[in-house]
Amino acid sequence: MIHINHKKEVFSLAFLLVAALAFLMVFKEKTVTTSTKAGERELPIYCVDTAEKRIALTFDAAWGNEDTGKILEILERQDVKVTFFVTGGWVDKYPDDVKAIASAGHEIGNHSQNHKHMSKLDATQIKSELGSVKEKADALTGQNMILFRPPYGDYNNSLITEATKNGYYTIQWSVDSLDWKDYGVENIINTVCNHKNLGPGAIILCHNGAKYTAEALEPMIVKLKEQGYTFVKVSELIYQGEFHMDAAGKQHAGEK
Repeated sequence: MIHINHKKEVFSLAFLLVAALAFLMVFKEKTVTTSTKAGERELPIYCVDTAEKRIALTFDAAWGNEDTGKILEILERQDVKVTFFVTGGWVDKYPDDVKAIASAGHEIGNHSQNHKHMSKLDATQIKSELGSVKEKADALTGQNMILFRPPYGDYNNSLITEATKNGYYTIQWSVDSLDWKDYGVENIINTVCNHKNLGPGAIILCHNGAKYTAEALEPMIVKLKEQGYTFVKVSELIYQGEFHMDAAGKQHAGEK
């Protein structure tokens, strides 16, 4: 009887080893290769390589909220979904706006807790700046924050590396509306719609709270639609599987 039990134990162990090996082989096949490097530089995603005329409209929310309701009304009327990059301070001040943004079907990205120049921070400080916002925003919205935009567009290799380690795709922009310069409604529209970098896969930067943004938003969206563009959230525009970057910060699908 002891001999029989011993044979069963050996068989069971062998079966478990074979099953584990099979699992590892499947897991290895499904593991994706991603690279945020172009040469020796770690790069955020400025735009995406795609043949489809899809673009992503983004708003950085770090200061006021006076125009949030109007922006959301326009986006709903135009049936456009966007990405808001919020700071932790903005989440603290305007939690109802954060919930309203998510409830309207838009996504929330990370713009750091304190809007610092994060290239000057060490790994522990970066993790703290990212984690604080995520914890609060995710609790309010039920979303899982995976996008990060560095304040001031300021980054270095260490910041991109740490953001990636913490589960983020770092997002820059290829079309700056310059709305923060307060040049006026027509200037915003013309800057975006005639921008040299406007094209399939472009990421457009606007700011919640800039003086003329809300007023310029609807005519800008209409004009871009007339040019044949459709709007998607950043998470829908980027490649979340296997990808590589080129020196211009354009994200490409697959290995290099």
